[in-house]
Amino acid sequence: MLGEYRIEGRRASDIAASVERGVGAGALQPGQPLPPMRELATTLGVNPNTVAAAYRTLRERGVIETDGRRGSRVRPRPATTARGSIRVEAPAGARDVSSGSPDPALLPSLGEAFAEVARRYAERPGVYGEAPVDEEFGRLARAAFDADGVAAGPVGVASGSLDAIERVLAARLRPGDAVAVEDPGWGSLLDLVPALGLRPVPVAVDDDGPLPEAVERAVRQGGARAVIVTDRAQNPTGACVTEERARELRRVLGAHPGVLLVEDDHGHGIVAQPLHPLAGVTDHWVLVRSVAKAYGPDLRIAAFTGDAETVDRVLGRQRLGPGWVSRLLQQAVAHLWAAGAVDPAVVARAYGKRRDGLVRALARRGVEAHGRSGMNVWVPVPDETGAVARLLAAGWAVAPGARFRMDAGPAVRLTVSGLAAAEVEALADAVAGAVRPAPARSYG
Repeated sequence: MLGEYRIEGRRASDIAASVERGVGAGALQPGQPLPPMRELATTLGVNPNTVAAAYRTLRERGVIETDGRRGSRVRPRPATTARGSIRVEAPAGARDVSSGSPDPALLPSLGEAFAEVARRYAERPGVYGEAPVDEEFGRLARAAFDADGVAAGPVGVASGSLDAIERVLAARLRPGDAVAVEDPGWGSLLDLVPALGLRPVPVAVDDDGPLPEAVERAVRQGGARAVIVTDRAQNPTGACVTEERARELRRVLGAHPGVLLVEDDHGHGIVAQPLHPLAGVTDHWVLVRSVAKAYGPDLRIAAFTGDAETVDRVLGRQRLGPGWVSRLLQQAVAHLWAAGAVDPAVVARAYGKRRDGLVRALARRGVEAHGRSGMNVWVPVPDETGAVARLLAAGWAVAPGARFRMDAGPAVRLTVSGLAAAEVEALADAVAGAVRPAPARSYG
């Protein structure tokens, strides 16, 4: 099982250290199974409880993972660029519909907001020791949460939604814990979970969000201690949690109050569909909203709220690192909010026209496509590599579905944010041609 490497030690700490040395030296490879506890105890001549304690230490350090009857194995090393590197570079002359970025024409001008913030800063510069959340930013963020029916809770600020989610998971979970994640889902999140030493458990998704039975299975059978749900404009499928689906998910999660619930309102500011929050059905929860899609990706700001204990843990740990998110950025975003710099209805109509137009055009060609909200369309394909290659040959660079999936079937993601109305039919033709099986060849 272990090849030539021999685990040594009589104490739990020595056994754990021996395994870590093997992993660090490359003698124990990622995914390699470890001996069952009783077998290793017999080999080493120690009590099985000693090996159990060693394995527990290794799980907590994120060195190994345990999966029920499959036993313990060396945890795969975190892949910091694995999914991000699965991309297709658009050559000269090709149209790039792979980026996932918003349409620059729909983003607000930032000049006035930053000028006003700079003027105020000149009168009263920021100093150490101020509250980490700007008062006006916090007030407006909480008012927006209240308007959407999000449960009461304090407000925190992070450097984007992924930063917020990472801080929440680190505050409440330990290495080796299982986390239920949407599949297909946000590629960066699928990389983040194992990078934190956590074990992702895939949850199937349809147009209305995560399937309740899949969430139940992830918690009961997969041992998930946290569940991450995208409320609107799910990346990559465009799924949007409906009122009925939210009711079903609240029922499932309400039966497991000890599970951490993390909600990502990915479509805030760019969708027309109402928010149906799940927050409050578990003891510990957080709902995150980034401003990236509606106001600009380089505004690294996300507001979040949650139960008081979790938010306090996150802000307390944040104080020991970066301290706070720039109050200048918070004040600039608060200014944009107060000025109504973005009209979500206008933005939603613009993206909806392109997205719905493409989905309808594909349907007319007999191609299944998904995209209820946001700026992405998800197209299942029989041969992902072939579809990507054929689309590139036709002049379209798309995102391979492998960036976004674990157990889900092959697909490609199309971003419509930069798509002109006149291009919809041409793209639909190219996709229809790319997803059809290649004609059979005869070599007689």
